[in-house]
Amino acid sequence: MLFDILFKRYYRQLCLYAAHYLNGDIAASEDIVQDCFVKLWQQEAKRDITDKRAFLYSTVRNACIDTLRRQHPEMTSIDPSDLEEVISDEEAVDRSEQEAKVWEIIDALPDRCREVFLMAKRDGMTYNEIAEALNISVKTVEHQISKAMKKLRNNKNLLFVLICF
Repeated sequence: MLFDILFKRYYRQLCLYAAHYLNGDIAASEDIVQDCFVKLWQQEAKRDITDKRAFLYSTVRNACIDTLRRQHPEMTSIDPSDLEEVISDEEAVDRSEQEAKVWEIIDALPDRCREVFLMAKRDGMTYNEIAEALNISVKTVEHQISKAMKKLRNNKNLLFVLICF
């Protein structure tokens, strides 16, 4: 698989995966994922990595654990199994893949629809607040939210992630 295709396919889900370990720190997650892609690229030059997906996930996971160790030097050790008590590694991978699919759908929404949807769901604004902020009617807000939810509901596999969103 070409490197740029691999990057486009896994970047977002790896960032979400790292964010699960790093308490939602998106900037740190992005830095870690970018570094891990560099490591993959360097390793590819030396040898053929047959399972690039597994390499990326394990490298990101280890980098997250190293980051947590640096952030909390008072902890003598961080046992990876302690992290799995909150969420298993397999569950974190599954969730990050599902969340990445949700964000792909959200990114594909028309601009106004995406803006209204994110203001409501991500920012927690009421329909009246959105209508006032965008100088549109509450009915338009309702229509845009309905349109976005319909697109998201069309993918039944995303039901759990959608409920949590």
